[in-house]
Amino acid sequence: MTTQFIALQAAANGGSGMSGIIMIVALIAIFYFMMIRPQQKKQKEIRKFRESLTKGSNVVTAGGIYGKIKEIDDNNPYVLLSIADGVTIKIDKGSIYPSAADAAATGNDAKEKA
Repeated sequence: MTTQFIALQAAANGGSGMSGIIMIVALIAIFYFMMIRPQQKKQKEIRKFRESLTKGSNVVTAGGIYGKIKEIDDNNPYVLLSIADGVTIKIDKGSIYPSAADAAATGNDAKEKA
């Protein structure tokens, strides 16, 4: 009797190994499509924005400072940002994001084209 019970358990465990692998693969796929892929798309959009920066663009820094680009040079890792009349600061290009107003305008343009 005990031998039959052990044999039945072994047969049942053999089938669950394959379903365990399928479950792990499904979790990895869900993790990729829900977290990794959207983050990659967002990073790509930010990189495109930073490459398209021009003098006079309205931007916001990672620290929350709103301003207008006064001077930009592709050879330098920074831009000069005018935040008030006569006040200019040097900001790293990596800490610049589109301003909320520009992002909203870009979003509306994209919706109108669709």
